[in-house]
Amino acid sequence: MINFLGRRLLQSAMILLGVSFITFALLYLLPSDPVRQIAGRSATAQTVANIREQLGLDQPFIVQYWRYLMDLLQFDLGRSYLQKTEVSALIAARLPATLLLMVGAISAELVLGLGMGIIAALRRGTTTDNTLMIASFIGVSAPQFVVGLLLLYVFAVQLGWFPIGGYGTFGHLVLPALTLGILGSGWYSRMMRSSMIDVLRQDFIRTAHAKGLSRARVLMRHALPNAILPVIAMIGIDIGIFMGGIVIVESVFGWPGIGQLAWQAIQRVDIPIIMGVTLVSACAIVLGNLVADIATLFADPRIKVR
Repeated sequence: MINFLGRRLLQSAMILLGVSFITFALLYLLPSDPVRQIAGRSATAQTVANIREQLGLDQPFIVQYWRYLMDLLQFDLGRSYLQKTEVSALIAARLPATLLLMVGAISAELVLGLGMGIIAALRRGTTTDNTLMIASFIGVSAPQFVVGLLLLYVFAVQLGWFPIGGYGTFGHLVLPALTLGILGSGWYSRMMRSSMIDVLRQDFIRTAHAKGLSRARVLMRHALPNAILPVIAMIGIDIGIFMGGIVIVESVFGWPGIGQLAWQAIQRVDIPIIMGVTLVSACAIVLGNLVADIATLFADPRIKVR
């Protein structure tokens, strides 16, 4: 286990290094000039040159990246060009909202997806199975902004059950979490259906039925714990996705998460914020996958670490 963790941590560090290099290179090659955004349209050429020198943007790419990397090793994400605030402070201020949305969205998609998958597997080949799989396909394919706006129109505007947007109460959380839950539940339902069908064919399930156990006990005690194992890895991936903040959903609902922060930074070419949010998201994805792998190892005794 120690060797496994050591290898995974080394791989994670290399992945994060690669993400930082690629993101920094892409931002360096952008045709937009962040200095112009800072100085304004009426700034003189001398003013632009002075700002560029102060920020170190007149240096070659490798010098800029090396300096950023050295600051990163000291947990310094830099300072926002326009807001004049530490990027770590900006992300920390938005992080609770994104974490709350992440928990709500994952809960929603698990309830919807696992429930649909289990029912579809138990009613395999029936109209119920086909209907649920069509619904899951539509959920996966539907654009985020369409689902979000539709939920807003029906449940906020027409019925008035929830606020149109904002942050602070449980009512504000329901619609954005449900939007993400509907989109993610399709993947879970299809995977859960396939996994459950495979488990229900196993010999130990037939043995459990032969011993006289009730159908509900066989499903809850024997089938579900084994069928749910493949889903654990997907949850780890979702943690990273939601930590990055679903930009469109946060924009539609006015949710003050780090996704909205990243969108504002992209519009203003605020490179330190873009880099900071990207790295935080990458760290969340790597950590989520690592936790999912460890959880799978402990949950399934058939898997051994070599």
